[in-house]
Amino acid sequence: MEHADLIVIGAGQSGLATAALAPRHGFTRTLVLESAEAPGGAWPRYYDSLTLFSPARHSALPGMRFPGDPDRYPTRDEVVDYLRAYARRLTAEIHTSTRVTSVIRHKEAWLVSTDDGRQYTARAVVAATGDYTSPHVPDVSGREEFAGRVLHAADYRDPEPFTGQRVLVVGGGNSAIQIAAELGELAATSLVTRRPIGWMNQRPLGRDVHWWFTHTRFDTAPLRRLLVKVPVAVLDDGHYRRALEEHGVDRREMFTRLTADGVMWLDGTKETVDTIVWATGYRLTFPFLEGSGALDPDGRPQHRGGLATAVPSLGFVGMEFQRSFSSKTLRGVGRDAAHVLARLR
Repeated sequence: MEHADLIVIGAGQSGLATAALAPRHGFTRTLVLESAEAPGGAWPRYYDSLTLFSPARHSALPGMRFPGDPDRYPTRDEVVDYLRAYARRLTAEIHTSTRVTSVIRHKEAWLVSTDDGRQYTARAVVAATGDYTSPHVPDVSGREEFAGRVLHAADYRDPEPFTGQRVLVVGGGNSAIQIAAELGELAATSLVTRRPIGWMNQRPLGRDVHWWFTHTRFDTAPLRRLLVKVPVAVLDDGHYRRALEEHGVDRREMFTRLTADGVMWLDGTKETVDTIVWATGYRLTFPFLEGSGALDPDGRPQHRGGLATAVPSLGFVGMEFQRSFSSKTLRGVGRDAAHVLARLR
């Protein structure tokens, strides 16, 4: 049985940022346990054409700038390369192909078990797995009747397999827009949303919106200071709106149900559909913490700013709106990691 000062679960952006900052906060031996074959979190599994909506200068982890032109918008593969280069610089030990199955308190420490039978102990644990392992698909009437293809954005890679099809992309966020824009070139595509798309100018007054977020401190403002809930917004400099228009991608109100061969729209008309892509986000789950006392009856972490409130020496990094608007982002996880590590005992 191995012992460490700190065990970080997950080697995506959140886990790597946490491991990088751990020595500054008194953790002399850190283990990072990652279920995949290499560091990088969910990034290697995203669709091929994914491009960040934040410039490289605003997409770096603590202690290592993102290489290349700081004003460009990095691609998926560039982010993967960056994260793996970052991992190689760490003093922490990273154990890949190691899936954590349980984390429980044991003799004033944490006992961490993995699916290959190994066990580790640590005085503190940070869960940094995020929510991208749990794609969410709404429970729509008729879902089991539909005989067409159904996939979540997490399983979408490129538009080629959908050539000539009738495709609906359900969702109004950045991923839905990017996927619909490229599908529209090869397939008859519609965006299906419950409300109009919330377009946001990506470069107001010639500056990327993330520059404004940083200089107004909106990016780091504690959530309690935000008087209204931040709506879902799609950042665009006009590129995606033009692509949707050029490819004939229209927006439809959410259908009322699925049928055997398609959907029923609000006005009662039916349409045959080949494929539905659900770009409907993810749900936060920590199955390895079941029985630890850290979760509420609905399986949600009981925490304040990423510090577990029901059990000692347990933290979380990488949760949406964990402490601020930029939590869960490449530019924000380092701040949250530092906050959590400074308070873990």
